[in-house]
Order: sequence, then structure tokens, then C-alpha cells
Amino acid sequence: MQLVEEDLRPSRVLTREAFENAIRVNAALGGSTNAVVHLLALAGRVEVPLELAEFDRLTAEVPVLADMVPSGRFLMEDFYYAGGLPLVIRELGDLIHRGCVTVTGRTVGEETAGAECYDREVIRTVAEPFMQAGAGTAVLHGSLCPDGAVLKVSAADPRLLTHRGRALVFDTVEEYTAAADDPALPVDPSTVLVVRGAGPKGYPGFPEVGNVPVPKVLLEAGVEDLVRISDARMSGTGYGTCVLHVAPESAVGGPLALVRTGDTVELDVPGRRLDLCVDEAELAARADELAQQTASGDGAGGGEGGPGRGARRGWAKLYTEHVMQADRGADLDFLTGGSGSGVPRHSH
Repeated sequence: MQLVEEDLRPSRVLTREAFENAIRVNAALGGSTNAVVHLLALAGRVEVPLELAEFDRLTAEVPVLADMVPSGRFLMEDFYYAGGLPLVIRELGDLIHRGCVTVTGRTVGEETAGAECYDREVIRTVAEPFMQAGAGTAVLHGSLCPDGAVLKVSAADPRLLTHRGRALVFDTVEEYTAAADDPALPVDPSTVLVVRGAGPKGYPGFPEVGNVPVPKVLLEAGVEDLVRISDARMSGTGYGTCVLHVAPESAVGGPLALVRTGDTVELDVPGRRLDLCVDEAELAARADELAQQTASGDGAGGGEGGPGRGARRGWAKLYTEHVMQADRGADLDFLTGGSGSGVPRHSH
């Protein structure tokens, strides 16, 4: 009620500068990939220009300050008692727009000026960070993800950030789950696991089903990480070299739908690239074949044969028809730019 009395509207808080602050703070915390899709969706609702590539550009000088799992040692409770979010914001100094108004009516600078540190092991300084700048969220592009994909660098094995390996493809999360413990699974430490059919349309609701575990046969051999690629989301507590939110997703015919077991996939995080090393003529032939399969209801990468198969009515059908891709925030297309509309008439 106080906000109403003060006429402090969301439009005064959700500014371009506020989104830049959120992106940089997220990077300082380790670079949650889920924050990327949520911020893109929120920006779309309030008509603030924001593109996926900016998550890279805006965080190039932002180090990771929080030593928290899955990137580090400590838990959220430790983070809170060490000084929490106000301390991280204060430590970022001039990387933050301190004049932004918050929901309290005070500025970010005013809210964080008095923040104190109670445990420097948990929350570091910019001068002596937990990880150097650029270790947050990496945005990738390439022949396998023309519209982008994301990877949480801070949670990845540094040895895998530049990698070239053979793909092992699964059309659904369920298919991989059923095979993950198979001792005969044809996988080795260089394998690139590809799990598709879990993007916004392929797995309506875009849940966090991309926590693709390392196969049991590798875990028993002491392998803790390998490159995993999916159009899904995954939990922020997950560890590993996991490329997520691949766009366009496989269910709409994105390049991920064309990958076959045995193909060579190249990941170059320093160069911000993810490429499928298959010649264009072969990919064109595969695309034609996929189009024919999809038309007959037997396409790959869409859960039950294609985007929204099984979503024949109601909310699920509406969602599948109107949800945008991950690089657009996976929001519904008819909701972008709609916030702040006036009430046309009384509803009672």
C-alpha cells in the first residue's frame, strides 16, 4: 500500500540500468543460466531492449565474488551470514548503476552503502575474487546454435571449455535416463552427450530437466564431467560443462534436431562457439528427411514426435503455439510489451 501511496510503479524500477545491474550481479554470483531466460522474459514484458548477447558483453569485466556451490564450497546460508547480496552489490563498485530506484523508494547505492562483510572466505573482493572476470555465463553461437546457447563457465571443468568429440544423441530426456546406467553405453570421456526435445515447445513449460548426469560407467571410472548439450534448462545447483537453452530448439527444426550419433561437435567457449562439424549438403539432406518425418508425425526432438505433440487442447496447446524460444525468454508472444496497460472498464 505504501508503494501505491507513493506512486512507485514497476516502470520506475524495471529500467534498462536495473537489468544491467541484475546481469552483472548474477555474474558475480557465478552466472545462473536460469536468470538469463527470466530476465529476457521480464524485459520483454516491460519493453526494455535486451538481447541474449548482452549477457556476455555486460559481464566481461565482472569477476565471480561468491564462493558458492556448484562453483565453490559454501551454501546459500553461508552466503547470507557472510553479508549476502547487499555486500556483493557494494563490492562491485562502479560496475553497478547505483542511482537505480528500488522497491523501497531508495536507490541501490543507498540500500547497500552500509553492507558489511562477516566472512571474506565466502564473499571476496573485486581485487581478489573467487574467479576472474568472464567466469559467469557464456553466450555461445555457431552452426549448432544460430540463435544462441548458454553455459555456466564457473561450474564447468576448465579442461573441457575447448573440446572436440563424438556426439551420442538422445531424442528425449526419458530416453537418456533409461540408458544412463547401462554398463554397455558407448561413451568415453571425450563423448559429447546430446539430449534434445526439451526446449520450450518440445517440453511445454520449459522445466529444468536438463540436469543430464554423467553416465554410470564413466562415474565408476572416475570421470566427473563431460560435455553435455541440450535445448533444456537445468537447476542452478547443477555442476558440469553443460550447454543449455540451445536455440532454435530441436522441436522447431533447429540444427540440434539434425545431429546424429557419431557426428563431431566442437565447443570453443573462449571463442564463444558451438559447431556441428558436418558439411552443409549432408545437413540439407537431413533437414529434408526431418521435414518429411515431422509431416508424418514421426519427427525427432519433440517429445512425442514434434513440437507440442500431445498438447491438443487447452492451456498446453495455447502455450505450445505461442511460446517463444529461449533466446527470447521463452515467454508467450502475446504477452510481450503488454505490461502497464490500463483497465478498459470496471469488472464488477
